[in-house]
Amino acid sequence: MTILPINPAENASPEALVAFLRECRAAARTDGRDRLVSITVKVGALDPLAVLESIFEPGELHFYAERPAIQTAIAGAEAVLIHEASGPGRFASVQAFMDDVLARTIAVGDVDAPFGGPHFFNAFTFLDEVEAGEAFPAARVFVPRWQVARAGEVTTAVANLLVAPDADLATLAERVWRAHAKFTHLDYGRGAAPGGPISGRDAQATPSERRDRPATFATTEVGDYRAAVAGGLAAIASGSVNKIVLARAQDMHADAPLHPLRLLNGLRERFPGCYSFSVANGCGHSFIGASPERLVRVSKGVLETEALAGSAPRGQSASEDAGFGAALLSSEKDRREHQHVLDSIRRRLEPLGLELAFPAEPALRKLANVQHLHTPVSAALPAGVTLLGALAQLHPTPAVGGTPRASAVARIRELEGFTRGLYAGAIGWVNARGGGEFLVGIRSALIEGETARVYAGAGIVAGSDAEREFAETELKFAALCEALRG
Repeated sequence: MTILPINPAENASPEALVAFLRECRAAARTDGRDRLVSITVKVGALDPLAVLESIFEPGELHFYAERPAIQTAIAGAEAVLIHEASGPGRFASVQAFMDDVLARTIAVGDVDAPFGGPHFFNAFTFLDEVEAGEAFPAARVFVPRWQVARAGEVTTAVANLLVAPDADLATLAERVWRAHAKFTHLDYGRGAAPGGPISGRDAQATPSERRDRPATFATTEVGDYRAAVAGGLAAIASGSVNKIVLARAQDMHADAPLHPLRLLNGLRERFPGCYSFSVANGCGHSFIGASPERLVRVSKGVLETEALAGSAPRGQSASEDAGFGAALLSSEKDRREHQHVLDSIRRRLEPLGLELAFPAEPALRKLANVQHLHTPVSAALPAGVTLLGALAQLHPTPAVGGTPRASAVARIRELEGFTRGLYAGAIGWVNARGGGEFLVGIRSALIEGETARVYAGAGIVAGSDAEREFAETELKFAALCEALRG
């Protein structure tokens, strides 16, 4: 990536912009290839979710991820560049695409600010291949036309555009100017209060159909979860797997169109300690959720991941809550399930040359409605190892697939009776410096029109009981369904 010492804030005129774009076009003409031009500016405090919601269009790709508890959020929409891949080489294919784009990128502005510069938004499904008719491809990465992000007190806006060797500079300059206006003169209202605009498909709804009242749902169970657990236990008894993670799905049919970003706002308020996320496919589907699980993060050359497995409910009182937590910490079954995940992380990352550091004993990770056994893992990232290279080794973890991984994953589709798509997939972003963060797409729902397919899963090991696992998934469903009902 080429970074030019140009300050957009000090050269904020149509004439200066056209002169800059003329230089970019000249660079494109040197080899006949388009240049990605990325312009970063610091802006006044904005809520990225409110920005995204205020200009939401069902026909455009978008990406959103937030950790409310630590005041970080990033949003982007309207793809400038897209790449899709499938099969075992999908992570390498996406990495090659990003490398090629960055080799012909020209960046200006506050590139070194938090979330400055171009970002690549990624979504990898649970499986390497998808079936016909699924909402998302096995792997998709896109560079957004616009991006806004917050890190603490700093908010950055990024405009990205392609400059071709024969580019019409006046048209490009006008497009950048419009993007700049979105962030400097943002109108949250458009007929609604901040955090609740009416736009896109929802703008066509009648007042009674808009989310001014709680939605009414009819719920349909997908598949037979108890039978799936029985099948999983049979596979464990046969010795073909040690652990298998099986999910339930429910289809919730509302009496009016659902706005995915409004639903997401409810999730982030209920679960500030989780990753709130939304990924849209541009064809009317949005995959949203509040995931408790980081898959992998790379920042300043340090890789971070975690083992999160083993669950217990939260108590109604402090003493009951402590009792549930103590029982979880001493549960042989849950400790064994947790150890499967930690052992897998070690087996998959250590061959890459990572020297992993982690506590000797798991601790409790307490969420609003459930608590888990949790072990953080970190390591310096060796030269030549990329974030996506580590991700390819880790995904899917035993926390969402099972062990041995190949045997467990091969049985999941057959036992569950539905396609997972992005459920338990890898969702995240990568920046121009190779840093980034991916979450696990759990505690989630696929939204399309009036329908939400919600997912929840549990790890099955020797000694698991179908009724107990069903109750665990009910607990995980509850908070998500409450948010959907408003």
